[in-house]
Amino acid sequence: MAARHTSPLQALLVDERFDGDIYAHEPMARHTTYRIGGPARFYVRAGSIGALTRLVDVCEKEGVPWVVVGRGSNLLVADEGFPGVVISLGRDFRSFRFDAERSCFVAGAGVLLSAVVQEAFRRSVAGLEFAVGTPGTIGGALRMNAGTRDEWIGSRVASVTTLRPGRGLERRAGSEITWGYRASSFALDEIVLECELSVEPSDPFYIRGKMEANLARRKKSQPLGEPSCGSVFRNPEGAHVAVLVEELGLKGATIGGARVSDVHANFIVNTGEATARDVRALISLIASKVHEAYGIELAPEVRFLGFN
Repeated sequence: MAARHTSPLQALLVDERFDGDIYAHEPMARHTTYRIGGPARFYVRAGSIGALTRLVDVCEKEGVPWVVVGRGSNLLVADEGFPGVVISLGRDFRSFRFDAERSCFVAGAGVLLSAVVQEAFRRSVAGLEFAVGTPGTIGGALRMNAGTRDEWIGSRVASVTTLRPGRGLERRAGSEITWGYRASSFALDEIVLECELSVEPSDPFYIRGKMEANLARRKKSQPLGEPSCGSVFRNPEGAHVAVLVEELGLKGATIGGARVSDVHANFIVNTGEATARDVRALISLIASKVHEAYGIELAPEVRFLGFN
């Protein structure tokens, strides 16, 4: 029996029938590729659609802020943390299969994108080579339409299933979603649960060659050995942020433990002791300098969590 003054959210999370793992005051530095971030009030790994729906419904009714995260590969969490519920998609969202008849992968949103890319290579099916070496989950990749200007995951989506508070489950064709450069038309409160990714049979030597070339390019041009969130800003039309930053002499600039990468100037790396405040200050510095010099308003690609 719940204590007299227990909130509905607390009552749900202590209910032994709740299908999920609950961590109170969980440091978000453990769940971001930046290795930065204060504690979430609750970090919950929901194991099923039922548990996820119950959790989100309670948060909505109680006015408790909530957010779904994947591997935190494009996330900067405030040093003070997040005063709500951070939700991770667990067991039922972490499997995928290949449908040979339809030549597509059916993948849960919690599946690592890299796992699907490697399975596609193993089966000699093409279409996902551009994503080799891309960190994060399928759900995160769809929300930000991961890829390049020439190839992106949205172009491979045959269907996607989502959950939205008050509206329940919805399955849409990939063509019903608007896919943009590092963007998609999913609503802010819409949770990607599963998708179908179309591929086609191809020569395994072609697939291997394309994957190796893409991976070599990524290793050469990105600071993969240092904690970061990937590209900090979206490239504006007709320009590259890294070039603009380098022209302004900001490559290698530091604030506290945060540094503009010497390898790629659109990456800000954590040199070991960086705080979210350090990274945010360096982001602001770059944005203001680029606007002052070129009149360009840079749009962040990184997501911010817990900041005022």
